[in-house]
Amino acid sequence: MWIACAFLSALFAGITSILAKCGIKKTDSNVATALRTVVVLLFSWIMVFIVGSQSTITSIAPRTILFLILSGLSTGASWLCYFKALQIGDINKVVPIDKSSTVLTFILAAIFFAEFTWLGAIGIALIALGTFLMIEKKDVVKQEKRGSGWFFYAVGAAVFASLTAILGKVGISGVESNLGTAIRTGVVLVMAWVMVFVTGKQKEIGTIEKKELGFICLSGLATGGSWLCYYKALQMGDTSKVVPIDKLSVVITLILAFVFLHEQFTIKSGYPFNYGYGINNLPRESKIFLNKDENYTFTTKEVVNVGDPIRIYGAPNIAELDLSAMSSRLSVFNVAKAASSTLGSQMKKL
Repeated sequence: MWIACAFLSALFAGITSILAKCGIKKTDSNVATALRTVVVLLFSWIMVFIVGSQSTITSIAPRTILFLILSGLSTGASWLCYFKALQIGDINKVVPIDKSSTVLTFILAAIFFAEFTWLGAIGIALIALGTFLMIEKKDVVKQEKRGSGWFFYAVGAAVFASLTAILGKVGISGVESNLGTAIRTGVVLVMAWVMVFVTGKQKEIGTIEKKELGFICLSGLATGGSWLCYYKALQMGDTSKVVPIDKLSVVITLILAFVFLHEQFTIKSGYPFNYGYGINNLPRESKIFLNKDENYTFTTKEVVNVGDPIRIYGAPNIAELDLSAMSSRLSVFNVAKAASSTLGSQMKKL
């Protein structure tokens, strides 16, 4: 039963990403998260009343409530550390470190819950290796030398993400899972709105379009389903097994994106050349020969998240570049590679 709940958690999490991708174009991510969490909280309490567990709230042990609150605070602390690390560090290094939370969760579960198998250890070792390979050894372009502060924030994000699962496991074991999720979500809601006010985005709430608000609500329902299934799985299964299954949401997102989503950007050649592009250092399309003034639209069949590095091959020879179709997910745009020491740059319009 816990396996089914873990897979359903991953499925709903994947659907959440797709809904956000399809409809949330202009709303700030912190604002969207805060509004989505409101929907999650309402959905969680509706589930509490459907299963009739609201009457047991007065009998919950103080220790259980404490760990549920700590789990919610850890979620918020992880968010704060993650976005601070992104603000002052290189995303190519921050994201892989943050994703190492799966490895840390396995280690903590082995220490505190005696959840250890050699097969699981081998799987976690492969995840750790993949995380290491994801870290770029050098920046895309030369940048000013940065301090090491981003590293500590990235590690903090991973540690708090791991503690979220560990503390949630302890807290959810002493309460009906839907009720426990509802209590924890209340804490996460507070932390989500703290993020909104810390980043100064509260003024944007009144400007959200109705269509986007609808997608935020739908993604909130999907998030609620994911959290309810996740903590039910944690209640019944081993943390070291539930968390890796839940991370399959990334695979589910990619599959759904391949079917439903298409990212596009268009170039106009300023010089006869073979053009192409790559994502996360992996070539996706290459050797597209264009004569001068010819246009070509590149179409991806995968999710391109905020911060995913996209490299356009032959950039110094491009006369025009249209990124409007993916502008809502651009976090940084660097034109340093759009010029070469020998040819200069053909770029005339962006």
